[in-house]
Order: sequence, then C-alpha cells, then structure tokens
Amino acid sequence: MMRIPAAPLILGLAGLIPFVWGVATYLHGPLANWGAATLGPRFVGPYVQLFYGSVILSFMSGVLWGFATKARSRQAATGYALSVIPALWAFFMTGGGPVSAGTNLIFGFAGLLILDYAFSLWGLTPPWWMRLRILLTSIVVACLAVGVWI
Repeated sequence: MMRIPAAPLILGLAGLIPFVWGVATYLHGPLANWGAATLGPRFVGPYVQLFYGSVILSFMSGVLWGFATKARSRQAATGYALSVIPALWAFFMTGGGPVSAGTNLIFGFAGLLILDYAFSLWGLTPPWWMRLRILLTSIVVACLAVGVWI
C-alpha cells in the first residue's frame, strides 16, 4: 500500500477539527458553555458539525469534478454528473433539525466514499486517495454519530 503524503494527511486531519470540536463540546458541558460564550452557539456541539459537514460535502463535489477533468468522453460525462451529488445532497438533505440533518450527513459521507472508490477504480485519483478518504470518513462519521445517537 502506498503511504499518504504528509501534506494531504496533515491538511485532511486539520479539516477534522470542527467535527472533533463538535464532539468535545457536545460531551463536555463546561467546554460547550465556554465555546458558546466565546465563539457563539452556532460553533459548538452538533451545530458546528452540521454546518461544516455541509460545506465539506460541497467542497468534495469540487474535488470529484477536478478528478473528472482527467477522464475522457463518456467517463468524463459520468464523472461530472456524479461529482455534483455530494453538493446536492448537502443542499437538499440537511434541513429538518439536527438529528435528521446529522443522519443525512452520515449517509452523505458514506455515499461520498462510494463515489471516491469509483473515481479511484477509474484511475482518476492519486494512488493513496482511498487510504486517506477511508481514514477521514471514518472519523467524520464517528463524530457525527455522537451528535445523532448519543
């Protein structure tokens, strides 16, 4: 297996900070109180996770679009069509309260991992891509699950 290069790994892990922060403030009342007073209530607990999760799903649509630019003909058309799914999912499926939005984000990130795998099979991603995506998706889903099911 190919190692994940340091820069993508570090940046990917840094991108997890809002998800981990959301869990920490959800599970630790004093930290949540400090965060709400200092940063605002939108930046603690599941709320920061839900907003940021929607942003990241939309961002990942752009990443997939970039991979699709490496494809040709029908594969490119398929890649472009598939690449918009995460952003549309985030737009249409993250309303209806925190439990519903969190559950839908979990499904959205799971679906994104499937799309990542397809793009990887087509040879459009770097060789280390799936190792990074499995790691990051596992952590994101675990963090979102805290807000949804605990």
